[in-house]
Order: sequence, then C-alpha cells, then structure tokens
Amino acid sequence: MVGDSDLKVAKLYNMLPAEETGSAEQRTAADNATVRAVYIFGPDKKIRAMLLYPMSSGRNFEEVLRLLDSVQLTESKGVATPVNWQSGDDVIIPPSVSDKEAKARFPQGFTTLRPYLRTVKID
Repeated sequence: MVGDSDLKVAKLYNMLPAEETGSAEQRTAADNATVRAVYIFGPDKKIRAMLLYPMSSGRNFEEVLRLLDSVQLTESKGVATPVNWQSGDDVIIPPSVSDKEAKARFPQGFTTLRPYLRTVKID
C-alpha cells in the first residue's frame, strides 16, 4: 500500500493531471474521484493489474487479495487463472505450452478438457 499525500504517484500514473496543485489533505471527496483505483505492481515496477471504482461503490478487499494471489501465482508458475478462481483451485496451462513441455513442468499430471484447455492443481 502506498500513501500518496503529495500526489506524486497519482500524477506519475496519470490519475491526476501533472499540473494539479495541492496535496491529498487539501482535496475533497469530489476531487479524489479520479484516484479511486487499485493498482498492483510487479517487482519490476510495471503495473500488473488495475481496478477502478466509482465513488458510489466500495472496494472489495477480498477481491484485491484474490487478484494479488492470482498475479503472483501466474507470474511465478507460468499458468493462468480461470474466472472466479480462488487460491487452491485448479489453474490453466496456457495454450502456448506444448503437451510435452506441460508434462515436464507438471509431472504430477494435468487434465485435458479440450485440446486448447488443460488444467492442473498447483500447491
């Protein structure tokens, strides 16, 4: 989590115009509408995920944690997570990975649902 009281991060990632004056303490709820976003950064400082919320909707911290778990898992294991994935659920082996490579990477085996859709359990 990043505290951005001087708005440097918000300006750096174009959430606010660079010429915006003042600090976070001087802004009103209406002024902050453009900064109601969650960004997940990788170790390389690149944005891996963004969630944008309207002022009328609260953020779902469980979803933020689920997304963070997914991003970390997919980056480290070279897999993808399906819709509604939760930590511990099966993941998808990307179609760009051949069956031969998948057998080497996942010796415990995997399930082929379609020629282009294979799932595997990752502990």
